[in-house]
Amino acid sequence: MMAVANGAVGASAKEPLFSFGVIADVQYADIPDGRSFLGVPRYYRHSISVLQRAVNRWNKHGNIKFSINFGDIIDGYCPKDKSLWAVQKVLDEFDKFDGPTYHMFGNHCLYNLPRSKLVSLLKMPTDSDRAYYDISPCPNFRIVVLDAYDFSCLGWPHDHPVTAAATKLLDEKNPNTDKNSPDGLVGVARRFVKFNGAVGEEQLSWLNDVLQDASTLHQNVIICSHLPMDPGASSPAALMWNYDEVMAIVHRYDCVKACFAGHDHKGGHSVDSHGVHHRTLEAALECPPSTSAFGHVEVYPDRLLLVGSDRMADTEIAF
Repeated sequence: MMAVANGAVGASAKEPLFSFGVIADVQYADIPDGRSFLGVPRYYRHSISVLQRAVNRWNKHGNIKFSINFGDIIDGYCPKDKSLWAVQKVLDEFDKFDGPTYHMFGNHCLYNLPRSKLVSLLKMPTDSDRAYYDISPCPNFRIVVLDAYDFSCLGWPHDHPVTAAATKLLDEKNPNTDKNSPDGLVGVARRFVKFNGAVGEEQLSWLNDVLQDASTLHQNVIICSHLPMDPGASSPAALMWNYDEVMAIVHRYDCVKACFAGHDHKGGHSVDSHGVHHRTLEAALECPPSTSAFGHVEVYPDRLLLVGSDRMADTEIAF
């Protein structure tokens, strides 16, 4: 567990314990605007302007301790000979923020660069090549960042055992020739597409240990993942492959108050059967010029308040 800052309890519940910035799916590329497979406009060059406005807003706020980038830092259509340049261009904008930024993998990151390269580029606070970790911004809160592509067809070498196992699972679950297509799959089974992934066994065990420790320390926990983990907060085709396994661990404990995610660009919010809130964040990529999607989360002893901008809706999470 890595400390971010020594948070102090505010004089009253009106003062947040700490606040952190959030942004998802920047998917920058130096290419003309395009559209998603569903026909939704995508503004590849403008997305970095959204990030610039986010950083400016966070800095002006003056009390944003850190920010979390929910993955897909650049787009899959980025020319591969420009991948490193594009990632660095976006990271340079994050570096203008007055605090640290914590990153996670998205599928578009892994279309461009291998996992091993990304861990170091994104300066993930781990002592290995793993891309999941937790931070404790103040004594009674912990934030867990998952690697939703730990078990995936993306990012690992072609001859890696994980690639083989993930490919086998996808072949079993999705009969389509194009494994990015959910055609013919019904309900939550539509999640078995190549652009999604799963939390592997070792990470599941780690998550259980972290939540057990947080419970012992009477900490509230916020989980952050690129992939959503509740059908109520996401379209079925955007869900984590094994969201049910992850949530089975989460539901063993009472400490997890909210799960934030990206990936499903339209955003979403739900409360699951155990009272855990799921908030999928709206994408920076799909903001027309002069509009934005970013925000910051104010963390109080008894609630979270997502303060959004433009296309990112405000959300209060009480617990």
